[in-house]
Amino acid sequence: MTPEALVRDHTIYSCVMGSRAFGLATESSDTDRRGVFLAPTAMYWRFTKPPTHVEGPAEEQFSWELERFLELALRANPNILECLHSPLVEHADDTGRELLSLRGAFLSRRAHETFVRYADGQRRKLEADVRQYGAPRWKHAMHLLRLLTSCRDLLRTGELVIDVGAGRERLLEVKRGEVPWERVESWMTRLSEEAESAARTTPLPTEPDRARVEDFLVRVRRTSAG
Repeated sequence: MTPEALVRDHTIYSCVMGSRAFGLATESSDTDRRGVFLAPTAMYWRFTKPPTHVEGPAEEQFSWELERFLELALRANPNILECLHSPLVEHADDTGRELLSLRGAFLSRRAHETFVRYADGQRRKLEADVRQYGAPRWKHAMHLLRLLTSCRDLLRTGELVIDVGAGRERLLEVKRGEVPWERVESWMTRLSEEAESAARTTPLPTEPDRARVEDFLVRVRRTSAG
């Protein structure tokens, strides 16, 4: 079975991500699609295993095999967690709906470390651009502010919301380069400090519910095996 056929015939969940899911889309925004496919269990009985992820077949489309997706979600990978919380779900079969019902099982205090580590890496890239070119990539700066806000609010409330809501216009001003870099830097620093403070009193559990997630995976694999 080709990777394309796996995505076409065995996708259990798919959604729109990127600016459209974040509430930051403009007329020029792409439509980024992300999905999860379930490789038939029998494919794992062969020497050649199914792929852990597939790029395409459509433009701006990327999918993960369920087990890989669950592993990354348990590690609090920011992109994966956000994928589970997209407000723009395009497809979810029975297994996909059960996956969505497990969203809370993946959320833990690990998110603070993973979100902040990712944000620190992105901020260093922006600072390098400023040193080299005199300005950052403003679109990337906007998305970093969005991520830091999402992280802070997750730690405060225990819930992950990726739509920026009322923050849309202020963030789009950053994207258009209308906010001085010094103010953007200060904003990023404040959000990081607020996230650090929220982490000390967060309602999130210390660890994700790995046993619950693993039970789901084993059951799904057994059902697929027939």
